[in-house]
Amino acid sequence: MRHGIYFEQSDCNLSAFQSLISRSLEHSDVPFADEIRSNIPIYDMRRLSACLHSERRAELLAEWARVFAQMSGVVVLKNSYQDLACIDVASEIYRDLIAEEKEQSSGGDHFAATGANDRVWNSLQKLCLRNPEVFAKYFANETISAVCEAWLGPWYQVTAQVNQVRPGGRAQTAHRDYHLGFQSEADALRFPAHVHDLSPLLTLQGAIAHVDSPVESGPTKLLPFSQLYRAGYLAYRKEEFAQTFEMNFVQLPLAKGDLVFFNPALFHAAGENTSEDAHRLVNLLQVSSAMGRATEAVDRSAMCRALYPVLSDLWQSQELSTPELNAVIGATAEGYSFPTNLDTDPPIDGMVPESQAALMTRAILANIAPGEFFLMLDELDARRKA
Repeated sequence: MRHGIYFEQSDCNLSAFQSLISRSLEHSDVPFADEIRSNIPIYDMRRLSACLHSERRAELLAEWARVFAQMSGVVVLKNSYQDLACIDVASEIYRDLIAEEKEQSSGGDHFAATGANDRVWNSLQKLCLRNPEVFAKYFANETISAVCEAWLGPWYQVTAQVNQVRPGGRAQTAHRDYHLGFQSEADALRFPAHVHDLSPLLTLQGAIAHVDSPVESGPTKLLPFSQLYRAGYLAYRKEEFAQTFEMNFVQLPLAKGDLVFFNPALFHAAGENTSEDAHRLVNLLQVSSAMGRATEAVDRSAMCRALYPVLSDLWQSQELSTPELNAVIGATAEGYSFPTNLDTDPPIDGMVPESQAALMTRAILANIAPGEFFLMLDELDARRKA
């Protein structure tokens, strides 16, 4: 580790990783669970729903948090919907959206080839606006609320993306998820190790099964305990780690209405659909901590417009060094690609869209005239709007 703070490529130790994923989960670790399959605890929420309204609620949530943080990293919550009718209606809405968006969508995806799966970005908002009554019944789910609170505390924010893996749909590559899992290897190396530790604490990954999903339909491939590997945001990209994932992952069949939630640092990937006629439809939930936000709302686009002509002149006259240019842009422009509208601003050439700061830097270095930059900035702002 460089200076005792920054990860290096040499910190990716396959033997240490293999030792972590060889652990076993015991029933004494998860006393609320009904069973353990392949190191994944299974909870029957029909039996446990009463706990959510009793003094044992905190005890159950604490167990889920320990699984995410210290144990195998993933839970399956069965029978989480008393009435599946809202899921069926939502499925029809999502299929309609898939059909409607297919011709106009750019089809970008994070960890799968374009066209390999059907994707509906921002399925949360789209379902709410298209059928508020179905949305209300769909998300009036105390299990979803409880498991989100278990990991993130109150005031969390939900986003969702529908994924449909068709027969013949290829598997995703093994990966970790948002935040650092979406960054390039070079960018991940720029973040100190304590931020690598922090990233999984900011989000929770989940999925709602909309149809019965046997293993041949491609349910998510999961590698229990892999979230415990500190250098995993670098390691998952390496061939030897990817091969280890492929040799050790587990898949569980899911019934309609089952929930799967896991630590976003868990190595995982959507599976290949080898079935003849099963269209695996899931709603992927990405739930964010309330704490990952700035205190003030800043109009950074206005700042960029005001600053650009001055900054361009200073750069062209060589009055600013590259580090000084980066420092000014870092204080001005939005350096992060998210949140954005992934329908209109998809990750086409990488895992993230171009950020405002990256656009501004590119324009300065290319000596683009202010008027042209303003048009580029307007286009970026338009793409990012919901």
